[in-house]
Amino acid sequence: MSHRDFEGAAVRLNASCLKLALAWLLRDVDWSGLRFRKDCTWTPRLLTAVALMWAWSDESTLVERFAAARRVIVCLFSPARLLAESYQCFTKLLRRWTEALIICLQAALRQRMQRELAGSWRVLGFAMFGVDGSRSELSRTRSNERAYSPTRRRKSRKSRRRRDTAYTRKANSPQLWLTTMWHVGTGLPWDWRIGPSDSSERAHLLEMLPQLPAGALITADAGFVGYEYLRAILDSQRQLLIRVGSNVRLLKKLGYARERNNTVYLWPDAQRRQPPLVLRLVEAHNGKHPVFLVTSVLSATRLTDRQVIELYARRWGIELFYRHLKQTFGRRKLRSTSAENALLELHWSLAGLWAMALYALVQFQFADLPPRRLSIAQTLRAFRRMMRDYLHPTERGRTLRQRLRSALIDPYQRHNKTSRDYPRKKQESPAGPPKVMRATHTQIELAQSLRRMLQQKG
Repeated sequence: MSHRDFEGAAVRLNASCLKLALAWLLRDVDWSGLRFRKDCTWTPRLLTAVALMWAWSDESTLVERFAAARRVIVCLFSPARLLAESYQCFTKLLRRWTEALIICLQAALRQRMQRELAGSWRVLGFAMFGVDGSRSELSRTRSNERAYSPTRRRKSRKSRRRRDTAYTRKANSPQLWLTTMWHVGTGLPWDWRIGPSDSSERAHLLEMLPQLPAGALITADAGFVGYEYLRAILDSQRQLLIRVGSNVRLLKKLGYARERNNTVYLWPDAQRRQPPLVLRLVEAHNGKHPVFLVTSVLSATRLTDRQVIELYARRWGIELFYRHLKQTFGRRKLRSTSAENALLELHWSLAGLWAMALYALVQFQFADLPPRRLSIAQTLRAFRRMMRDYLHPTERGRTLRQRLRSALIDPYQRHNKTSRDYPRKKQESPAGPPKVMRATHTQIELAQSLRRMLQQKG
């Protein structure tokens, strides 16, 4: 069907629903800084639209997904020049432009989140973000193995004996490490970083800090503890809520700041010339063992202990996001056989999942439904149905927007099942309590002199 026939059809087609969705998602994207070659048949807008649909498609191979996405986009927008049909041309363009396109798209989606989902933007008065990392498996091709196989490090003899079997099994298992900054109120991603399987998620966190709004509250598990990382968060005028374990030593009664019963300080010996970090220690219980949290929000008036525990509990939603990405969206193991293309596949999978969920949550606003009721599986089915049947007439009462408004999680209560412990559930030992020690006279004197010196400089 030609573009003219599509626009002038007496019967509304599913393609028109997709066109509305893409127009809404890409409306605020600023392409002005991107310039393709004059002889290129693609434009930044068309390349982004095809890349999103490439991620949404449920075809069995990446080449077929591109072909399906290209067919739909040609029907929707009828470009002045026919888009190149080669998958190699498409991936070559993406390798060149994905970083810039993703930055432009992220900026637009963030603005939409704050404007369209204002009612879910803050949780207990904070723009709250969870951060965590996860791995995605890759095909065992030479390209992926050379780029992403884990590096074996020297271990102690006892550690080597325990881990030799695991290293032998995973020696040539290439993986990508993904660190995601996730917005708690809406359940949507905000930013991400991708690297080899031995990447540092704490280094990724520092890279993402500038993209967070001022005053944001960052919550993370015990893997993100470290003086330099927590200080970087505080120096950026943002707040933190971190779980701590037995590998952390905290001081009390240091006298560096006005103290309450639960005031503690993070001040490692290696950072004695730097000011101590003033924190508040909160103890919770998850039903199995105690959990210890530290936060930079010192005032119990602004945030009570109960609210601190409630906020940290909501961090669990990032685990649910990873389950959506890997299981529901099918990205547990990526399909790309090339190391460069694997990065493209994961970047656009994240952007595609974000765009779909954001568009669905805006439709939820009309039904006055909370974001936590959104079913990612039904959202994905709705978009894929529109793509697969894009030339079919839209069923009465079954437009894309109407389908999304009914994409609800079932209300029935679920219970734990013993089978869920097998075979991949982690069986890690719980983190023990932090070592809370009373400050010595030497530490108190050093802290006082540091405070006086900083006051003189300030």
